[in-house]
Amino acid sequence: MVQALPIRETITQWVDICPLTAIAPNTGVCALVEGKQVAIFRVGYEADVFALGNYDPFSKTFVLSRGIVGDRNGIPKVASPIYKQNFNLLTGQCFDDETVSIPTFPVRVVEDKVQVAVSK
Repeated sequence: MVQALPIRETITQWVDICPLTAIAPNTGVCALVEGKQVAIFRVGYEADVFALGNYDPFSKTFVLSRGIVGDRNGIPKVASPIYKQNFNLLTGQCFDDETVSIPTFPVRVVEDKVQVAVSK
């Protein structure tokens, strides 16, 4: 008889980063979340926020939070401030080199506070 392995549950906790108003529209900020640099972007003037890893794999530096926010064919993106590669803010996929992607993080705004999810 085969014994089933226990299912490992991941508990998601939300970490407060900053007030939404601390992020100017169409810009990003960097936050240290559970030891990882996370780039958090506010797109437009509403509460549309996205979170990606801050590490730019092309320049090998932590700079994506300083990138240029925009869109490509209606898809929100950030262009690296170093070599200008463009990353999809929804998926982390590089538009310019489909073999490269960066991690994304769940992010939300609750009572004007930007929060990023971490799994425990």
